[in-house]
Amino acid sequence: QMRIVESGGGTVQTGGWLDLSCTTVGTSLEGFGVAWFRQTPGKDREAVACIRNDLITEYAASLKGRFTISRDKSEDTVNLRLNYLEPEDSGVYDCATTGFLPGCRDGWQSYPYGRDYWGEGASVHVSS
Repeated sequence: QMRIVESGGGTVQTGGWLDLSCTTVGTSLEGFGVAWFRQTPGKDREAVACIRNDLITEYAASLKGRFTISRDKSEDTVNLRLNYLEPEDSGVYDCATTGFLPGCRDGWQSYPYGRDYWGEGASVHVSS
């Protein structure tokens, strides 16, 4: 019903940064909470961050402020800035809608029950 597309993945050296973008095709993210998740080798799927329609955010404490979620309503996109990257950050990052007005529902971190629609993900590789 809603197609989600991630972009911006690639390869970066340790200490570098990447900007990931989440958008939708044929409809709008307006009103939805949108969260980023990641699957890294050797670890369980992790909830990274969520941003509500009113721009309130929530982050995984383990990321220690290295990642920043934002949204540009003029372009109807949600972004994730990955900063000070380490090899352990390598993996597939995907975004998903997580409720409506405001979104980021209680339990949004739960996979797959906290999400509504999601994309295939963007691959991130951090080299040493």
